[in-house]
Amino acid sequence: MADTVALDSLDLAALLCSRVCHDLISPVGAIVNGMEVLEETNDESTKTFALDLIKRSANQASARLQFCRLAFGAAGSAGAEIDVGEAETVARGFIEDDKIALSWLLPRTLMPKNRVKLLLNMLLLAATSIPRGGTITVEDTGSDTPSGFRISAAGGAMRVSAAVPALVAGTNEGPVDAHGIQPYYAGLLARTCGLSLRVEAQPERVLVVAA
Repeated sequence: MADTVALDSLDLAALLCSRVCHDLISPVGAIVNGMEVLEETNDESTKTFALDLIKRSANQASARLQFCRLAFGAAGSAGAEIDVGEAETVARGFIEDDKIALSWLLPRTLMPKNRVKLLLNMLLLAATSIPRGGTITVEDTGSDTPSGFRISAAGGAMRVSAAVPALVAGTNEGPVDAHGIQPYYAGLLARTCGLSLRVEAQPERVLVVAA
């Protein structure tokens, strides 16, 4: 078995910040564009379009910030527990749209924050695997205490990057960049929780399992 590669703490922090900024650039940029349109036009229909763009983009930015706060941030104090219902709420706000439907089968309970962070990062891996949309199902792995998580994604053009299995295992040979930091971080969270994370592409679905 290959040795786990440890990323320098400063590099980890910088790359995670880059990931969060990447998630926010699009909706924030759309808000700026909408404001510029409002300043430059007197046409009422164009103003209505710009206001709608600003509203939708602001809602999207808010949903992404709330998700990133739980998935990457230090939500709560050290050793804090987080309501899984809150995780479901932010997950639906971030993931669900006209392309992706989310089936959340986990019971509402309190869970250590690193396990919640792991769960949300697994959800990101699943969503990335169905770029054209589809369905994502979130459940636990059984009756073990504490049990792990199983997330399945099914949809058109399913794919798993060839680098992902090694990144989640922490055995990647090359440097971790801004594109690879999220799967690497998901694997790091799993190991912190005493679990092993794997991402597996099957003919009809992609499985993301921590057990």
